[in-house]
Amino acid sequence: MSFPTTRLRRLRSSASLRNAVRETDIAPRHLVYPLFVVPGQNERQPIAAMPGCERLSVDLLPEAARHIAKQGVSGAMLFGVPSRKDTTGAVAADPNGLVPRAIDAIKQAVPELLVWTDVCLCAYLEHGHCGVLRDQRIDNDATLPRLADMSLTFARAGADIIAPSDMMDGRIAAIRARLDAEGFADLPLVSYAAKYASAFYGPFREAAGSAPAFGDRRTYQMDPANAREALREVAEDIAEGADMVLIKPALSYLDIIRRVADRCDVPVVAYNVSGEYSMLMAAAQNGWLDADNAAREMLTSIRRAGADIVISYFAKDAQRLFPGE
Repeated sequence: MSFPTTRLRRLRSSASLRNAVRETDIAPRHLVYPLFVVPGQNERQPIAAMPGCERLSVDLLPEAARHIAKQGVSGAMLFGVPSRKDTTGAVAADPNGLVPRAIDAIKQAVPELLVWTDVCLCAYLEHGHCGVLRDQRIDNDATLPRLADMSLTFARAGADIIAPSDMMDGRIAAIRARLDAEGFADLPLVSYAAKYASAFYGPFREAAGSAPAFGDRRTYQMDPANAREALREVAEDIAEGADMVLIKPALSYLDIIRRVADRCDVPVVAYNVSGEYSMLMAAAQNGWLDADNAAREMLTSIRRAGADIVISYFAKDAQRLFPGE
């Protein structure tokens, strides 16, 4: 049985009825906002490639965290942008580093806000790649202990969620084993299980100072042409102990989000990445798009594809985008 067209139009014309039968629910609680943390005091650095986004020093994070919490957003994801880098990534595990201090500052200010911590060495290594190098090649196995050290440091600082984004083989098992051995068996791991070698990361690499000094990341990030490989990567990470899996980017990979959501029984996270944000904002600044309506449609499409949680730079305006939700 189907509704006559006129009845369907009448249904859509009523806001309360439309909301009652809407198939896809999206609200601020489904969103997580990324924060970039820099050294210094009272540092507020606009990110040229990402209009409306900033790098902040630790002392300014409580204000940012309170704003995010008032938006109804469920959490903030931290990215450290250190001034000191090395060849081993050891600085990433410094308990007095940017991210541990940022975790403490946010939890002191807004204890209920979930703090997600990205785990990757790219911003901490001189060459900008996601793993330790040996003879100009990624040494996968030598990288795993560094990632585990970094994760343990963030756990001890009070992180609510550890999110490895490096795409090294076996890193979920290595991190899970280290956390379990140190008394953090209940700390969730969100694996960037299907992270594609994408052109949409450019603005982020400017924001985080993490562009590779040579070559690219195609040897450890996924080929955009591959879909079945994503399902294998997801299955492997779940078997190693991932509690949630993440697809990145989102818009060009909605089909991957859908396939993963249909296949796995853990929550699915999608990252609405910097390039997706920046191209919409650039179009809006030129008067080609309405930013709010386009952002709502973009985020709804990601949820409709099957994402339970969406990490997005639009989350800072969640209440304006989704009022009353």
